[in-house]
Amino acid sequence: MPHLGVQLLVQDRHVVMDNGLLQVTLSNPDGIVTGIRFSGIDNLLEVLNDESNRGYWDLVWNAAGSTGTTGIFDVIRGTSFEVIVETEEQVEVSFTRPWDSSQEGKLVPLNIDKRFVMLRGSSGFYSYAIYEHLKEWPGFNLGETRIAFKLRKDKFHYMVAADNRQRFMPLPDDRVPPRGLPLAYPEAVKLVKPVEPDFKGEVDDKYQYSIENKDNKVHGWICMDPAVGFWQITPSDEFRSGGPVKQNLTSHVGPTTLAMFLSAHYSGEDLVPKIGAGEAWKKVFGPVFMYFNSVMDGDDPLSLWEDAKSQMLIEVQSWPYEFPASEDYQKSDQRGNVSGRLFVRDRFVSDDYIPANGAYVGLALPGDVGSWQRECKDYQFWNRADEDGYFSINNVRTGDYNLYAWVPGVIGDYRYDVSVTVTSGCDIEMGDLVYQPPRDGPTLWEIGIPDRSAEEFYVPDPNPNYTNKLYVNHPDRLVMLVCEKQSALTRLIFA
Repeated sequence: MPHLGVQLLVQDRHVVMDNGLLQVTLSNPDGIVTGIRFSGIDNLLEVLNDESNRGYWDLVWNAAGSTGTTGIFDVIRGTSFEVIVETEEQVEVSFTRPWDSSQEGKLVPLNIDKRFVMLRGSSGFYSYAIYEHLKEWPGFNLGETRIAFKLRKDKFHYMVAADNRQRFMPLPDDRVPPRGLPLAYPEAVKLVKPVEPDFKGEVDDKYQYSIENKDNKVHGWICMDPAVGFWQITPSDEFRSGGPVKQNLTSHVGPTTLAMFLSAHYSGEDLVPKIGAGEAWKKVFGPVFMYFNSVMDGDDPLSLWEDAKSQMLIEVQSWPYEFPASEDYQKSDQRGNVSGRLFVRDRFVSDDYIPANGAYVGLALPGDVGSWQRECKDYQFWNRADEDGYFSINNVRTGDYNLYAWVPGVIGDYRYDVSVTVTSGCDIEMGDLVYQPPRDGPTLWEIGIPDRSAEEFYVPDPNPNYTNKLYVNHPDRLVMLVCEKQSALTRLIFA
């Protein structure tokens, strides 16, 4: 049976997109997602919240010259609405908020264009935005920007961030005194009298569910009755800051689901973009995909997670998308490819060139060695080398880049000293590249593997008063045995 065409209904205060599988309602002209109807549930979003606090783009900004990572919190409300595409195959709508000098000090000096897209036969919708700063405007700092969804707390109780990070979650009510006891910082709360007694004594903290960009592709929530999944899928990291091992938030008690684009979490002010007066800047964030699925009565609701992972792979393989109508979003034929082979030259290990097996190789703005870790204004493109050191970075936006790399098991950072200029349709072959890690002599003693992971760090038994049951007796937990001989430390065994 063919899927119904996409329908668009424009009302005075709302805009409704409907493709027969789901119906999405947005406020007009704010561009706030106020309702998502799917699989017999009238609204997946929290109906107890005000319409402006259900599904929205937001940011944190501050005036130029400010320090730190905090600032003015701003839910982005559009001031004008426009239909960009309206066919049976696709509807794309735009909610814009232009800036002028009369708003100085009140709103971030950005033209913001929020887009929402629905396709025929697609069990979800896409969103992306274009942020633009003109050079004649005042400067500012952009501490954070994201999309947030507040789901119904009476429906969504099971959260999934990864195969090994999923569980039933407390209610938001459990975090509020007297049910919850605030700890050292506001995000961490001890549950002393939760609605569900099984959670008593646990600590809830949204940072416990953070994931590195490279692995942060799909997360969300499951409603058990009826069995419905709400998933946020990010098919590309190109618009995120900080590179592949930068951590970002995912989902947390609320129930809340986030699509993070910029944040200073775990890094500090170095990852706050500072846009100066006289500096023209434009960036496209997204598209990201909000995916919804369901199963028949009697089927396992947890199978929704397996289906969401499969859908994530489809979205990743479809990147860059062909449907976005904005000229600022580059399609595949407007992008270029960069490939080559990376070796490690370490004469204290081997007289031969060693293929950089599993190396992370990326393109980011030109800068110093390792500067990609603090780069937060532009785009980054990363891939991993195969066991022979061959790498291919495809669908790179046009522009000038440095090529950076680091190799698990090898200390230090690599940078190719010559700028790489990517043009539409190009295929740049870098040839053989050689990284020589820093050395003062042969290795005398070594502990662990330099892989930019905390996986090998010994974590002692936690204080039983401050635990999250998900991570107690976790199968990935490291056990370290220290063996002493003749009063001297002789070896470390990791199991």
